[in-house]
Amino acid sequence: MISVRITRLSDLGTIVGFEVKGHAGYAKRGEDIVCAGVSAVTVGTVNSIETLTGISMDTSMKNGFLSGTLSSVEDFDTSAKVQLLLESMVVMLNDIAESYGKYIQIQQVNI
Repeated sequence: MISVRITRLSDLGTIVGFEVKGHAGYAKRGEDIVCAGVSAVTVGTVNSIETLTGISMDTSMKNGFLSGTLSSVEDFDTSAKVQLLLESMVVMLNDIAESYGKYIQIQQVNI
């Protein structure tokens, strides 16, 4: 199962990071559409944030693991764009979970 953890600031609800770990086990390696979908959404989000806003997340990626942590973004407009991209990622992950819920678990944590 894939475990997704979204970390938010409790006072504002803004996303400050996420962690994805595990393998779905939906199909054999190379044919697992759940793993492929989650990877495309999460890696694509990190790449979009960097390309479209110029903000680099602190990331770590290994086989079956991706984490991204956001440093403070001072510019309001840039911060809003980053949050929109991260919230979009959450929507897409929730859509995957609606169809393949037994292969992915999403947890949102407030700090």
